[in-house]
Amino acid sequence: MKKKLKIIGWIALASLVIIQFFPIETTNPEPDPLQEIFAKFGASDGLIIKIKDACYDCHSYETDYPWYTRIQPVGWWMKGHIEEARKHLNFSEFATYNDKKSKHKFEECVEYVEEKWMPIKSFQLTHPEARLTTEERAEMVHWFQKCVKSYN
Repeated sequence: MKKKLKIIGWIALASLVIIQFFPIETTNPEPDPLQEIFAKFGASDGLIIKIKDACYDCHSYETDYPWYTRIQPVGWWMKGHIEEARKHLNFSEFATYNDKKSKHKFEECVEYVEEKWMPIKSFQLTHPEARLTTEERAEMVHWFQKCVKSYN
């Protein structure tokens, strides 16, 4: 039994070493400032900074990959998470969305920020700048609501 466990341990260790040779791609596409959300919808400098701190690592082409994304399988998990987040909402391409899609995304932003679903807890653990105070949440929600109303 001990011999079997030892073999399993060596196989697990070898597997962990081997997967390190398959890193994720950490190059972001070059964002076009004219397609970014703030090119179409103005906001205060403070609000822009807070949205970038809380949202842009996953929901834009301005992702800053932390050191631990170089460790697999953590990097694979994070890359998949970022790709899924960008597919759902990409602030770097927001100005390319049609009016119906933009309005819907703003409505989702209101709901997700108001209900504290975003930013996700795991992101806030490693990014203290993404932790929103009640006032910052309210300011963000108010701005998203204002953007929704611009379509009416």
